[in-house]
Amino acid sequence: MATREGALARAATFFDDGGFKSLLSDLVAIPSTAQEEGREADLDRYLNGAIRPWLERLGFTVQVRPNPREGFGPILTGIRIEDAARPTVLLYGHGDTVRGLEDQWRAGLEPWKLIEEGDRWYGRGTADNKGQHALNIAALEAVIAERGGKLGFNVKVVLEMAEERGSTGLREFIAANAKELAADVLIASDGPRVEPEIPTIATGTRGTFHFDLVLKLRPGGVHSGHWGGLTRDPAILLAHALTTMMDRNGKVLVRGILPKDLSNSVRAVLDGCPVGGGDGAATIDEGWGEPGLTSAEKIYGWNSLIVLAMISGRPENPVNAVAPDARAHMQVRYTVDSDPSTFGAAVRAHLDAHGFQDIAVENAGLRMPASRTDPDHPWVRWAQASMAKSLGKKVQIIPNSSGGLPGDVFVDHLHVPLVWVPHSYNGCKQHGPDEHYLIAPAREGILAFAGMWWDLGEAGTP
Repeated sequence: MATREGALARAATFFDDGGFKSLLSDLVAIPSTAQEEGREADLDRYLNGAIRPWLERLGFTVQVRPNPREGFGPILTGIRIEDAARPTVLLYGHGDTVRGLEDQWRAGLEPWKLIEEGDRWYGRGTADNKGQHALNIAALEAVIAERGGKLGFNVKVVLEMAEERGSTGLREFIAANAKELAADVLIASDGPRVEPEIPTIATGTRGTFHFDLVLKLRPGGVHSGHWGGLTRDPAILLAHALTTMMDRNGKVLVRGILPKDLSNSVRAVLDGCPVGGGDGAATIDEGWGEPGLTSAEKIYGWNSLIVLAMISGRPENPVNAVAPDARAHMQVRYTVDSDPSTFGAAVRAHLDAHGFQDIAVENAGLRMPASRTDPDHPWVRWAQASMAKSLGKKVQIIPNSSGGLPGDVFVDHLHVPLVWVPHSYNGCKQHGPDEHYLIAPAREGILAFAGMWWDLGEAGTP
């Protein structure tokens, strides 16, 4: 007789006997980077050559269609309907990666080959996002096998190949196919857990707002001997402007780009939530950021202001001249509790109030909108209970992950609640060299999803 325990055992056996590692190795070997020209065939090969036959074998009707935006990667949809009266889940992922950066990986590693060392699988896409969506499909396959070819619910898959280019075209695609892709809930995986050992559910993501601060004082550089000490230095002035925007302890002083406060629901769900697992890539500096907030509240419930890049003159080839201009590229990571349409005006007003009228605010705009489902939503709590039953441990809910994902697209056009279940961790180095997947959280992930897929075929779903 088919049982929940049997489904989890099948998933565990597939993982422990090397089946998942072999599968992931094949996926990593496809250099499907969306950020390098000439990889278009690899983007298509990932979908049509690797994912499509797998889903078709599992009973999905699969289509790979061109991106609505020319020059961006294709989008796969897979639909498996058993009973229209049962719940329908939307499973999202992306098969594109960032650049391989082959010359930057340490000796013995390479981006397009899965290499196991200790508790890790190295390779581009292992954590972001091949390993995560492949894990969820593998768990689905275990449940189908245990139930003798049945699931007891319906699944729709969307797999894009332009997420690392801002999910360009995805919004138009989902809007045009909203009826076909209608679902009750999105359950998908991307991003990090709060700590490697703690199963996590995120109910949304922070958005990103970008702008440039630009100070242009003269057409070109002037001799530093003749003019140094007499004419204004744009780098110094821009640095002073930045110090009015954030103090030396990281408190944002442009209050118009921040939420008014943390909501009670956000505070409640983050009470006692740990933050860590950076694997030495960075440190949590106590006292940095918004005073009075915990580390979890700062990164999961608040906004941050970051200088992504800053330049004056030519640092790679300096000359003896006072530079003509200076530029800083800025980013605001924001939650749904603030309105990004007001950010540009808030920055402008702040600079003016501090006497920096000659610093221009250029290229201001939204790159990725924020999204959030109420952490107490029935689907969120259902997923938490299912995962806890499968793993025998506490499952941490956070109101949104610290990074960005296109959840807003699915909320706006499909009106689904968001249940993001990440399988990675903050130190996975997903956008740099030496990207890796921790084996232990991955194993927990396949068990958690096997349990959820099983439970979706039973009574008691929201």
